[in-house]
Amino acid sequence: MSFVMVDAPARTAPVSTPPREVGDAPVASRTTGRVATGHVVLAVLALLSIFPVYWMFATAFRRPEDMLSSSPIPWPLSVENFRYVWDTIPMASMLLNTFAMAAAMAVSQLLVAILAAYAFARWTFVGKQVLFMLFVGSWLVPFQVTMIPNYLLISQMGLLDTVAGVVIPNLCSAFGVLLLRQHMEAFPTELLDASAMDGQSSWATLWKVVVPNMKPALAALGIMLFISAWNEYLWPALVLRQSDALVQIGIRSFLGAEGDNWGAVMAASGLACLPIFLIYLFLQRYVVDAFVRSGLK
Repeated sequence: MSFVMVDAPARTAPVSTPPREVGDAPVASRTTGRVATGHVVLAVLALLSIFPVYWMFATAFRRPEDMLSSSPIPWPLSVENFRYVWDTIPMASMLLNTFAMAAAMAVSQLLVAILAAYAFARWTFVGKQVLFMLFVGSWLVPFQVTMIPNYLLISQMGLLDTVAGVVIPNLCSAFGVLLLRQHMEAFPTELLDASAMDGQSSWATLWKVVVPNMKPALAALGIMLFISAWNEYLWPALVLRQSDALVQIGIRSFLGAEGDNWGAVMAASGLACLPIFLIYLFLQRYVVDAFVRSGLK
């Protein structure tokens, strides 16, 4: 028996990371400069966006005799404009009516968008693409084109001077259908196939599988539809002749031929904005989840 001597492998020296060259400093400084420039641009845009809101509340808190002052800081502060608005128009009832109108429009548009988007995303039928293009095309039609036909239809139905006359022509949102269709097309088909193997119908699959897993997108769309309905002015002003029906119509009562009470207008507008601010403050994470995250949790 012979033995073969095998030398132990030589131990390799650890590879050391080469020191960072001085030439990398300009690259890092340029990157930092771009980031700083981007933050400055965003800060300027944010200030430009916030300034009209600030000026609205600054004008609302001025004293009536200081209404035309150009000072950026209202001093001394006064709540006289808010008191005048609250005593002049039924602000509480108008806010409730506006909330009911906006909620009805948002819920109906969201329901139609869910059903239409599910059909466009998961079903195959004759004329599917043509019907979808008609939905998208209706979104591109200006409101001024459909305003008179809708007004005549509401008049023939006897719904003038009613909140229902404001809601019925806006039961469907093409934007909502388009947005939810994109989300439903990205929905995992494995979950739909598993639901079909369990014997679930398409209706049950929609409400038991698809909708629960799309809560962020649905919440974000619902918030946007509610805010859009809340800010609607032209169509409610055309249908409703009563000045105390909705808050948008009530604000118009402070603008007249004898003079414009800008303090009352700004105070009423500030009160009308508060519900929207609170809703977005508490539900903004759903908007972020819908537009930043993708897929399922």
